[in-house]
Amino acid sequence: MKKTILIHLLLGILSTTFAQNRLTLNADLGRDTISRHIYGHFAEHLGRCIYGGFYVGEGNAKIPNKDGVRTDIIEALKKLKVPNLRWPGGCFADTYHWKDGIGPKAQRPSMKNVWWGGVTEDNSFGTHDFLNMCEAIGAEPYLAGNVGSGTVQELADWVKYTTEESGSPMSDLRKTNGREKPWIAKFWGVGNEAWGCGGNMKPEYYANIYRQYATFMTDWGNSYKLFRVASGANGADYNWTEVLMRDIPHNMLEGVALHHYSVIDWAKKGSATAFSEEEYFKTMNAALRMEELVTRHSTIMDKYDPQKKVALVVDEWGGWYTVEPGTNPGFLYQQNTMRDAMIAGTTLHIFQKHCDRVRIANLAQTVNVLQAVVLTEGEKMLLTPTYHVLEMFNVHQDAVLVPLDVHVNDYTFGGQKLPAVSASASRDKAGRVHISLVNIDPNRSQEVSVTIRGLKASGVSGRILTSGKVQDHNTFDNPNFIKPADFKGAVLKNEELKITLPPVSVVVLELK
Repeated sequence: MKKTILIHLLLGILSTTFAQNRLTLNADLGRDTISRHIYGHFAEHLGRCIYGGFYVGEGNAKIPNKDGVRTDIIEALKKLKVPNLRWPGGCFADTYHWKDGIGPKAQRPSMKNVWWGGVTEDNSFGTHDFLNMCEAIGAEPYLAGNVGSGTVQELADWVKYTTEESGSPMSDLRKTNGREKPWIAKFWGVGNEAWGCGGNMKPEYYANIYRQYATFMTDWGNSYKLFRVASGANGADYNWTEVLMRDIPHNMLEGVALHHYSVIDWAKKGSATAFSEEEYFKTMNAALRMEELVTRHSTIMDKYDPQKKVALVVDEWGGWYTVEPGTNPGFLYQQNTMRDAMIAGTTLHIFQKHCDRVRIANLAQTVNVLQAVVLTEGEKMLLTPTYHVLEMFNVHQDAVLVPLDVHVNDYTFGGQKLPAVSASASRDKAGRVHISLVNIDPNRSQEVSVTIRGLKASGVSGRILTSGKVQDHNTFDNPNFIKPADFKGAVLKNEELKITLPPVSVVVLELK
C-alpha cells in the first residue's frame, strides 16, 4: 500500500514537472482590433538617440543619409513597420521651445540640455527634420508639447504650424521655411510626466491646466481630428488616473498616458549584460507587472468611460539598467540582450490582451538609449534582439485579437514563480491566423499543445528568435549573432498543434 502511494506521488510530481502548456485557440471568434499603434517608438533628445543616432548631419559624406538622417535606420524602421514615433521627449519636451528648431540652421539658438548630460543642444534637428523623417519611415508623428515651461500660445501655434493648410500666420511661417503643405500630425501629448520633471504638479492642478491647453489645440478645417493625450500616471499612481478621468471632459480627451519601466532597483539598476538569474527573474517580475497596472488603470477608466472611447496610452515602457561602462551616465546607453527580447514579447502580449483599452504604446527608446531597437557606433549599425521581436510581431498590427484560453507552467526561482509561457493570437484581413509565443524560462524547454477551433488548418510555418544564454547580445563585431530563423519545432495534426519552445525563445507561427 505504501509502495503504491509512493509511486502515485512520484508520478504526480513528474506529471506536474513535465506537464504540457495547454492553449485553446478560437480562430473564428474575436471582436477587438489590435491597433498597430501599440508598436510605437520614442525618440528623445537624449544621449545619442537623435545626434549621432538618427541624425548625422546633412554634410556627412561617410554615412549615407537623407537630409542628415541615416538611410540604414530609415530602412530598418520601415521594415519594422513603425506606426508612430514620439518626439522630442520625455523630460526634454517640457524644456523645448519648438520655434528654436525652425528656420535656417545657422540662425537657430542653442540651449543646454539640463536633463540629459548637460550637453549643448544646437537645435539643428527640429520640427521639419522630425516630421520629414517620419514621412520617410512611414510613421505618424506623436508630438510631445511643452506644458511645464511653455505657454498655451506656444503649443497652439505649434499645432497650427504643422497642421493648418493656409490662412494663418503659422501656416505662412511654415511656407516661408520651405514646407508648402502641412504634415499629418494627429497625435499630441499635452505635457510629459507632469507629476515629475514636467512640473511636479498635483493631479487636480494638471487636470485644469490640461483643459486650458486642450481648448486651444484646434483642428477646425483639418481632414482629421487631433488625438490629445494627457500626461498620465507613474506606475501604480491610480489616484492620478482617477482625477484625470473625473475632471477632464471626455470630449477634449482622447488618451491618458501611463509610464512603467522594468527596473530591479532604481538605486542600483544592475548591468545590461552581466546579470545573474536572480536579477533576470526580478526584471521579468517587474516587466510582467504591466498586466496589473494596465488592468487596474483600465478599471478606473471603465468607471468614467464604459464605452472605452478614451485610450490608455503606455507611451514609455521597457528595460532600464546601469549605462555601459565608460559612457556618460546621462546618455542612458545600454546593451540589449535576450532578456530584453523577453520583456518585449511578454509586454506586447499584455498590450494585445487589453487592446480594447490600450491603443497606443511607445517603447523607450528607438536608437542608442534604454531598450533600443537600433545601436550605432560611427558608421556601424546593428539591430538588437528587441528589434527582431517587434519585426516578428508586426503580423499582429491591425489584426483582430483571437481569444486564447491559456494554462501554462511556471518558471520558478528562489521559491517564487512566474508564468513560463505567454501567448497571443490574431486574424489578419486576409484571414491568416498568427500565434506568438514566449518562453521566459532560461533553463527549460516548454512543450505547448494548442487545440484549434474554428479553423481547418492544413499547415504551419514559423520563425524563432533564441540564443544559448539570456545574456547573449549582438555586437558591432558580430551584429547578426542573434537573428530570427525558420522554426521547425511545430507539428500540426488534425486540430492539434504541438510546439517545443527552447529556453528564452520567441516564436511566431502562421496557420495555413
